[in-house]
Amino acid sequence: MRRYLLFALPLLLIAAGIAFIFQQRQNPAGSRLPKADKILVDKGARRLTLFSGGRKLKEYHIALGFSPIGPKEREGDGRTPEGIYTVDFHKPDSGFHRALHVSYPSAEDNTRATEAGVSPGGEIMIHGLPNGLGALGAADWSRDWTAGCIAVTDPEIDEIYSSVNDGTPIEILP
Repeated sequence: MRRYLLFALPLLLIAAGIAFIFQQRQNPAGSRLPKADKILVDKGARRLTLFSGGRKLKEYHIALGFSPIGPKEREGDGRTPEGIYTVDFHKPDSGFHRALHVSYPSAEDNTRATEAGVSPGGEIMIHGLPNGLGALGAADWSRDWTAGCIAVTDPEIDEIYSSVNDGTPIEILP
């Protein structure tokens, strides 16, 4: 049994290394993607997908607001909104490594918040890690940590940032 493990373990490590290299060569973070014409965020799967002409360009693992279940209802609730929005502008000077501003709140979000007597919040973005912490990479994606935004690693936001134009629709699913 021990001899089997001594043989199998190096083979497993080699296979894992080859798979990683192959995946990176297919479309490494930081490579130029074609322009995306749609962003789909699946909160339940913790996944952001870029599309062009109905074809999937690339998927990214994401972190969400610290209380991600359900749609955003008010400022400070720690939820990421759900619905159809647009990327309304690129924000190179945020407190995070690059950011794409999401057009939340919509007219519907504002109406719902007004009826509830609360502020809907705002400043929802797709962004990288806090400035100065990019070296952490994806060290801890096991928990959601933003105030309601959608976070990816710094190399990933660089890639998304250059692939997405202002006005690109973003659909955020539960």
